[in-house]
Amino acid sequence: MKRLVEADFRSRDTVALARSLIGKHLVMEKGGEALAFWITEAFDGPDDLACHASKGRTKRTETLFGPPGHWYVYLCYGVHEMLNLVTGPIDYPAAILIRGLKEVSGPGRLTKHLGIDRRFNSRMASLETGLWLEDRGSRIS
Repeated sequence: MKRLVEADFRSRDTVALARSLIGKHLVMEKGGEALAFWITEAFDGPDDLACHASKGRTKRTETLFGPPGHWYVYLCYGVHEMLNLVTGPIDYPAAILIRGLKEVSGPGRLTKHLGIDRRFNSRMASLETGLWLEDRGSRIS
């Protein structure tokens, strides 16, 4: 078991990094819950029109321009919180949407199930913040 840290998320190839994270474990402090997750979307830089940063640097997108290994959480359609992992180096906006868990399908259901909201925005993916990633050497099927 290896806890993934900031250095594991530095990449200019966010799509390749997203593929490498499939099957890793999203772990929450409460009850030590460890769940595999899956990814379907990677947002890579200001030229990616699906990336919030394509509209420029704003207060909302500031986290995307920050260091890798931090969570970017935003409200979608005024209803669902979305959990993303920032992957680019500082000043390069890139992130990976955590889309679901083995037990939970859909990014809105995932955050609701785990109680994740915008309080996690810009927090480091770490033990100290209570939400982190681990590589336990297994893949989801």
